[in-house]
Amino acid sequence: MAGLVSYRAVVADHDGPAFGPPGPGWDPGRAYLLAVRLLRDLPSRLAHSLRAGQQAQRVRVSVGEADRDLLVSAALLHDIGYSPSLFRTGFHPVDGADYLLLSGAPERLAALVAHHSESRFLAAAGGHRAELSRFRREEGAVMDALAFADMTAGPDGQPMTVPERLADIAARHADENPDRLTARQARVPYLVAAAERVRVRMAMSAPDRP
Repeated sequence: MAGLVSYRAVVADHDGPAFGPPGPGWDPGRAYLLAVRLLRDLPSRLAHSLRAGQQAQRVRVSVGEADRDLLVSAALLHDIGYSPSLFRTGFHPVDGADYLLLSGAPERLAALVAHHSESRFLAAAGGHRAELSRFRREEGAVMDALAFADMTAGPDGQPMTVPERLADIAARHADENPDRLTARQARVPYLVAAAERVRVRMAMSAPDRP
């Protein structure tokens, strides 16, 4: 019962209708429902994912209009690979991406989930490089904004600054094996740079003020 209460509290605290009604494609409304279904037994992970979706909504104007729903959907779905029902490799970016492909999602959406937040560093450290290589890694505004959304959503769904989030990750994983710890540290400059590019794009997209 406690898990159910926590799940309901998470959903109540995050504005699902803001993502719109589910449509026939892989729009944010459908992504929201899928994230809730797969992560409902992991309330903290669900809260983080829904906050990431909200943060993606905040910065959606930093990407091209045609990619805005894709960005938000990827942010909502980026951690579905943590669902025990999707466990295959034990590397959540790949497990989530594989599930999306098997479910008929576009390859690009699956690839964004597979490569979110510079997962290539952790893939190399954990022996998952070959599995990750099946997904094309893109660079640019969408990947930057997805990293920003993840890095500004706290582990329990609270908004965070990028430095706060990076410090939190470092503290929570301080006892990790040395290879994974080194991999987490190696990706930090890339994540900071991505967030800065998002900031610049957001500033450029803001209406001129007198």
